[in-house]
Amino acid sequence: MNVVLRPTAGRRATRCGAVLGALASLLLAGCATSVTAPSAPTEAAPALTACPEGVPAGARCWRGMDSAKAPYLIVMPAQWSGVLVVHAHGGPFLGAPTDARADEDIKRWAITVRAGHAWAASVFRQGGFAVTTAAEDTERVRRIFVDHVARPRRTLLHGQSWGAMVATRAAELYPQSWQGMLLTSGVVAGPATYDFRLDLRALYQHLCNNHPRPDEPPYPLSIGLPADSKLTAAELAGRVDACLGLRTPAAQRTPEQAQRIRTIVEVIRIPEQSIQGHLNWGTFTLRDVAQRSGGRGPFHNATVRYQGSADDAALNRQIARFAPDAQAVRRFAADVDHAGRFALPVLTTHGIGDSTVFVEGSDTLRRRMEAAGNGRWLVQTYVQSAEHSYLGDAAYPPLFEALLNWIDQGEKPSAEGIARRCLHLRAAAPAATADCRFVPDFQPKPLDSRIAPR
Repeated sequence: MNVVLRPTAGRRATRCGAVLGALASLLLAGCATSVTAPSAPTEAAPALTACPEGVPAGARCWRGMDSAKAPYLIVMPAQWSGVLVVHAHGGPFLGAPTDARADEDIKRWAITVRAGHAWAASVFRQGGFAVTTAAEDTERVRRIFVDHVARPRRTLLHGQSWGAMVATRAAELYPQSWQGMLLTSGVVAGPATYDFRLDLRALYQHLCNNHPRPDEPPYPLSIGLPADSKLTAAELAGRVDACLGLRTPAAQRTPEQAQRIRTIVEVIRIPEQSIQGHLNWGTFTLRDVAQRSGGRGPFHNATVRYQGSADDAALNRQIARFAPDAQAVRRFAADVDHAGRFALPVLTTHGIGDSTVFVEGSDTLRRRMEAAGNGRWLVQTYVQSAEHSYLGDAAYPPLFEALLNWIDQGEKPSAEGIARRCLHLRAAAPAATADCRFVPDFQPKPLDSRIAPR
């Protein structure tokens, strides 16, 4: 039974138990999530609004700003499955939160609503690398949905990319709020996920010596950029192009430029097209991370042995080294890390060729959940794809279906079963079965096979 409840101006939306009177308590047990909602809403009701572009026809949308000043968007499909998917978006983005972030995500993830599930997403109260507060905002939008829109039969937590960091944090902070978690292209290996970006900064400076330039005040690359620096992304791209020729056709690059690119690709183990994006992160986002620790960076390369250059011995003698700052390391880990302490069904998927968030991080998630005694709650799937942000419409319906069957019926899925189900769901459009690119027997190597350990 699907019961859609509309928000009212001055009171909580009618609960599903009121529909059948004498059977209220029985129905409420079946409709509610595992968290008991407050006796009265603590957040203002959202406003019914026109849906943004890309939302399926017939859906209704609400917007609001929660008590922590985080904007959010809620979407209810025309025919509701009773399932709420709370979405934690990727990033992080360094500007102020705006509705545009949620609009972009629902356009991309409209497949969730087309599957009949309600969708709720916070834009998070602040830009930048703040995971715990983003987890709090994610829990808050869930409560807003329950208090003002409807009581879901099931509540799923979806973390995409950096949002997987937010989701795993929320799963540990609010274990009673979620019945299942889907992590897609996720940052699931904690701070070590980002170590290679300091390696890239150090190697780039060793090769190019223009970030910073010799005539600019020096600073430790582990802080990304001084707080008062006016360097822009466009200016950084100009410096990178001068040294590497990334914006120049390969045939027109100098031999020196081509060799520098080859060195970065081989040592850092990223494709050429990812160099600029990762340098941006290791500059501007790393500055944001350091500023949250009083100007101290949590990343270091003091013990790293770099491999893959034309002369590794010379590289390791000459490359700049940065010692760990214990306080910054502790502060960053406390904000962003997880210990695998989620005893609920967790389903993941990741593109094998993802060069933004490496698939090898999935091995760390498995190890952590097993160490926490929760290995039985994890199923991991992999897709033959180099995409990061969205793996195609075919990938997600079988994942949502498998996760819900696991929750509702106790049927733990398998990677093989999900791959078969993808083909079955796409059978009505044979040409689209090519979008089903699950690789059931793939197993990722440990993260330190991709990112130099320290």
